[in-house]
Amino acid sequence: MTDQTTTGRTTDPAMLQEYLTGYDRILSDVAATGRRLTRDELDSRRALGERAAEAGHGLRALVSRHLTATRDAWPVPSADTASADSVLAAVEQAVDAFAEGYERAQRLAVRREEASRREFIDDLLHGRSDLGRLAERAGRFGLQLSHAHAVAVAVGESAYAETDPVTRGVELALVSRFGDRRILLTTKDGRLICVAPADQGDVLTYFAKQAHAATDGGRVAIGRAHPGAGGVVQSYEEALSAHDLAERMALEDPVLRAADLLVYPVLSRDREAMTDLVRSTLGPLTEARGGARPLLDTLTAYFDAGCVAAEAARRLNLSVRALTYRLERIHKLTGSDPAEPFHRYTLQTAVIGARLMDWPAKDL
Repeated sequence: MTDQTTTGRTTDPAMLQEYLTGYDRILSDVAATGRRLTRDELDSRRALGERAAEAGHGLRALVSRHLTATRDAWPVPSADTASADSVLAAVEQAVDAFAEGYERAQRLAVRREEASRREFIDDLLHGRSDLGRLAERAGRFGLQLSHAHAVAVAVGESAYAETDPVTRGVELALVSRFGDRRILLTTKDGRLICVAPADQGDVLTYFAKQAHAATDGGRVAIGRAHPGAGGVVQSYEEALSAHDLAERMALEDPVLRAADLLVYPVLSRDREAMTDLVRSTLGPLTEARGGARPLLDTLTAYFDAGCVAAEAARRLNLSVRALTYRLERIHKLTGSDPAEPFHRYTLQTAVIGARLMDWPAKDL
């Protein structure tokens, strides 16, 4: 017969016998003297437990073998032998020490695995390791870096760790929905991170939905898909840049895609030209009563509302008449009419530049 271990491995009982070395001798000696196990005997049981765990044997099967060995070697109590209570106490000591060693080895293995996983994730997201070696290690964690991947990053009010209920809840939702799809869910710097193959965009979309809910309305940014190990780093950095851009631009969308935000880095690439545009186009607004901020906010709301005056007025808690007056004031000060297509494009680009550079709060 064979035993099914808790690890799912089928093991011949004879193979487990080496982890009971000296156990029958201990039972015989205890039966004769009624003594308790010595420190050396307990240490030997712990050491055997550690070896069994490192070999991948299940604890249930090993405890069963101890009980079987106890039954086979059971001494019949008599006037010359210790009581059954003494023998059972020794069995309890031996099995407890064995289990302690087994669990200690398992905890150590878990800590090593966690450290290895954390090192891999740090190397993966920062590209600090040899890419070939990184690709080899990725297989252990379910990734095939020869394919293209995209990265989603969720940020909430709190910092999240791998063992947090929020992280575990999102992970359970993903596994329940998609099973084994070569997805890596982890945390980095308090953020939730999901790495998925490029051809499985539904995974990142579902992750964004779950993470947004689990983090009580946190924002999720999704980088573009890129090939290779270096592509994961690039996608991750795009997602982080999208979060940074959302903060500077006061973007309210719960899910941001780097592919939809490419215009912003393009506009900000030539800072000198953008600074000149903001100064020349919006600088005259500083002459308005109350400064440039109210009129700049008016332009922002107007453009965000698709140039629909009624919607922009609602967002600003103004009447349509008051909004129209502000637009006319902007036209008079800048010489650009927000309602005229060519002027509108110039004004809107300048407004984006102002938001990117935090003008007028910061001087240009």
